[in-house]
Amino acid sequence: MEEHVYRVIELAGSSTEGVEAAVQNAVSRAARTLRHLRWFEVKRLSGHIADGRVQHWQVTIKAGFTLEGDDVKD
Repeated sequence: MEEHVYRVIELAGSSTEGVEAAVQNAVSRAARTLRHLRWFEVKRLSGHIADGRVQHWQVTIKAGFTLEGDDVKD
């Protein structure tokens, strides 16, 4: 088995559509400037309520990516 080293960052995403969309928004935005994203872990789930209804889902995630020069294959 290969050994892996990851850098871990924390991201927060939001969406009016739900939890999965909030995670995807955070990952998609990070992927525009980070390469080799490999995994995420949901750390916190929250939301915004207005007029007695959920208006936005907010998800805080940890995301891991491998560092350049670790002979990573995409």
